[in-house]
Amino acid sequence: MKDVLKMDALEDFSLLTYLAADLRRVQILLHGTEVDVSGLRLWLGLLSPRFLPVLLCRLAHFFYRLKLGFLAKLVSLLNFLLFGIEIAVRCPIGKGLFLPHTQGTVIGAWSIGENVTIFQGVTLGAREIDFSFRKSSRPSVGDNVTIGSGAKILGGLTLGSGSRVGANAVVLNDIGLGMLAVGVPAKAVKQY
Repeated sequence: MKDVLKMDALEDFSLLTYLAADLRRVQILLHGTEVDVSGLRLWLGLLSPRFLPVLLCRLAHFFYRLKLGFLAKLVSLLNFLLFGIEIAVRCPIGKGLFLPHTQGTVIGAWSIGENVTIFQGVTLGAREIDFSFRKSSRPSVGDNVTIGSGAKILGGLTLGSGSRVGANAVVLNDIGLGMLAVGVPAKAVKQY
């Protein structure tokens, strides 16, 4: 698993490439087949309530990377007002993010990998107030992770690639590659 996504250089983050990957994943998950996401299909896909919050998240992060903090915060606020989702603008998120529902979701992770699915009511953040945004207090999420509705992932832990977090689980410790975490506090119960 990537410890921290390598998105430090502005060249590593192509807004259109990430948006196309996000839209492609939404189309596959919703329609069961890969579709062309270029041209008109891309523009029509922007109107989807499962894609628009991701678009706003990407724009906020893009502006943050350009050191346009005010615009980044403004776009992030718009996402919060329209979709009830709060995403830290500095959190790098890999391609293929899927948010089936967004209400009440808070994403304050250190980093999130590719092809991650986050359901409604999820909190990814620090265990205590952390305005300085330190890696030691924020979760890191690997690739191909699914986080169920209402789950809370708190502190400087790692969700390994391919892991799943059950609905309403409270994760306070690392979850290994391909493991299923359930319960309060969450325990790894099954390996895929």
